Amino acid sequence: MDKLLREKAESPYYPALPALSPQSRSVNIIGVGFDGTACFRKGAGAGPDAIRRVSEDIETYSPYLDMDLAELPPFFDLGNLRVGVSGDGNEDWTVARQSFAALTDFLDFQAESIKFLALGGEHSASYFFINKYLLAYPHLVLLHLDAHADLRDGYQGYHFSHASVIRRCLDHFGPGHQLAQFGIRSGTREEFAWMKEHKTLYCSLAEFSCFVEALPADRPVYLTLDLDFFDPAFLPGTGTPEPGGEDFLSFIKIVKLLKTKKLVGADVVELAPAIDPTGNSDVFAAKVVRELILALHGEGTGHVG
Repeated sequence: MDKLLREKAESPYYPALPALSPQSRSVNIIGVGFDGTACFRKGAGAGPDAIRRVSEDIETYSPYLDMDLAELPPFFDLGNLRVGVSGDGNEDWTVARQSFAALTDFLDFQAESIKFLALGGEHSASYFFINKYLLAYPHLVLLHLDAHADLRDGYQGYHFSHASVIRRCLDHFGPGHQLAQFGIRSGTREEFAWMKEHKTLYCSLAEFSCFVEALPADRPVYLTLDLDFFDPAFLPGTGTPEPGGEDFLSFIKIVKLLKTKKLVGADVVELAPAIDPTGNSDVFAAKVVRELILALHGEGTGHVG
């Protein structure tokens, strides 16, 4: 792997094939082990490889979707995006952003049907991917599952903070783009007022599911999933846990809908393995990733293979 762009992962996500560059008409897994703007508990930088490690020991078959990773067309693991190691959050984030640009700037995501599934790392790195898909798809729907609104205009000196990632993505929204948020239960008064004014926040699983179900089958969708979306009783291994979250079966209801849609990309972020020494959070996250790989190979018009 090109050390200027990527760092070697401990092992590919099983049963993904190793790849040196993004593959057209395929799902491409990539890790972003960055947590330089984390403001409470760090450790998400170890998330991508923790997910990979446990993926070797979980079943490839999903009884929820009746699909098997082993029966899919080939999908790929590109290793981990190179991030800075200076200790300066702004500088290290910029290194990661430049690495992603060097890897993808020559690609036409829509024409080549390139689907990324990014593994975090903290949420600020999702900006790289979301911005690229916003540029590629003028009518993209951004689905945001999270405990936090992430709408602050910077936080603790970081313009591109994990607490401001959705705000930064909104900087690139065009008239055809749309944001839908679910699971949000923490934020400032101003953030909640903004979501209410712009009608982006869905307050129940049923309400959010109806929104997703009603999306046209050919409308491109990107999912950004912060694992603190889940209640910490189920997934404690995350940096900013919030009580009152969803469970795995609620997530499966959403994935079943996404499987029928044009899911063009996704990210799963904020797993901090050391916070949960039992390793249960790692397994939980790996199964979330398994379901999303399957959904990215789903029945909608974004089908690959």
